[in-house]
Amino acid sequence: MTARISSAVLQGVIGQAVSVEVHSSKGLPAFAIVGLPDASCRESRDRVRAAVLSSGFKWPDGRVTVNLAPGGLRKEGAGLDLAIAVAVLVAEEVLTKAQTDGFAFVAELGLDGSLRRVPGTLSLVEAVQVPRVVVAEDAYAEATLGGDLEVQWAPNLAELVRCLKGEADFGLPPTAPPAADADVAEDLRDVRGQPFGRRALEIAAAGGHHLLMVGPPGAGKTMLARRLPGLLPPLDTEAARVVTRIYSAGDFGVPTSALITRPPFRAPHHSATMVALVGGGSRTLRPGEISAAHGGVLFLDELGEFSPVVLDALRQPLEEGVIRVSRAAGSISFPAEFVLVGSMNPCPCGNAGGPGHCRCSDAARVRYARRLSGPLLDRFDMRLFVQRPSADELFRGAPGESSAAVRKRVLAARRRAARRGVRYNSMLGSRALEREAPLSLEAAALAERAVASGELSARGLQRIRCVGLTIADLGGRRPPLRGADVALALQLRNNPVPLDRSYAGSHVA
Repeated sequence: MTARISSAVLQGVIGQAVSVEVHSSKGLPAFAIVGLPDASCRESRDRVRAAVLSSGFKWPDGRVTVNLAPGGLRKEGAGLDLAIAVAVLVAEEVLTKAQTDGFAFVAELGLDGSLRRVPGTLSLVEAVQVPRVVVAEDAYAEATLGGDLEVQWAPNLAELVRCLKGEADFGLPPTAPPAADADVAEDLRDVRGQPFGRRALEIAAAGGHHLLMVGPPGAGKTMLARRLPGLLPPLDTEAARVVTRIYSAGDFGVPTSALITRPPFRAPHHSATMVALVGGGSRTLRPGEISAAHGGVLFLDELGEFSPVVLDALRQPLEEGVIRVSRAAGSISFPAEFVLVGSMNPCPCGNAGGPGHCRCSDAARVRYARRLSGPLLDRFDMRLFVQRPSADELFRGAPGESSAAVRKRVLAARRRAARRGVRYNSMLGSRALEREAPLSLEAAALAERAVASGELSARGLQRIRCVGLTIADLGGRRPPLRGADVALALQLRNNPVPLDRSYAGSHVA
């Protein structure tokens, strides 16, 4: 006898509908799975058999063939376990086709028949093409975020069979655990001093500009970076759905009752590998930290300690907002649109350019600076030196503006960008910049001198116009860009303590 059950598998962060077909016939006892299953999928034959027997049902005495259609799509993970088990029970006439009609099943099976959550449940539920889906209890809240599907859950396979037969009711919606107080962001009001750093954060939030902060230990670089998400607007519905899919597929954690609407903040350790940062893997392709930061902030603390190869892998997603991972098993595109914030010491000892005495030789500083390639450094729209605040600022300085006050200006600037057809100004191309950000005579003269002196590349000139446009938007001014807008953009871009030369120069405090 044959049976067909609906389910889904994960391809990157997107679900793909799969039809599980089971054929049970007489012959020597055997269990075969075809349809390009990976190792974890092939292992389901042992989990399914143990779960069926543990649930009190008889396992077929003959040959069982499982086909995972479409046959040309690679199947990964254990999410097809439940669908295979239900299809076997239908083929053995424990259940009827009418009792499973209109249901999809997405869960891993324990050897005792219990149902377990699988990564990417949200994407899997969105992919099924039937009106009802059965998941594990701990995946129920996540599955309900998938749209208008009717979501049901059962504790184990035996109870599920009773529910499908109408002998018992499906479980009531489980009580969601209390949500952590994740909506309280660190406030910019707590930052003492650092007026230039605060200004750079505001511009980065309004225009989506990448920021590099260089300064001695304890200057406040990490403190500033952690307050950037509090300046960003909430994610819209589509972006929230994309971010929630990423967190679900990568097992980064998903909310219990709603989509992720707060811009994410990711701060991977400097020992992170290429796969951990950009995503991928040898068999199962999963999103990395840069995709987990989609719609929010990727903060790379101690940037000089990251592997240069890992850092250079950021260059393409910084330009395109997407990361393409290609392996022998296939190619996957992950969303990767984020604001990059890097922080590093000016030298290995950290005292160069500051009040302390630098113990590093010129050769050591050069080696340290070379960890950041020129092309990567060129992609930072703003680079500034962060000095330690003075004692007077720490003990007697008045609190600055709150994040809420700054966020109002950021939202107003983003509304201006939306009228240009983009979410923020850093998304504008060269042709759009010519139209939206014309330069005044004074601004054009400043930009021309910077290009002629070698301070700006062609990309740098475009980024200067973007930053200048954001500065004008925050000030409520219409183009053309003034000389002051371009001058500030140039000051923010040209690191006052160069990473590739002597550290004896001046800096902006």
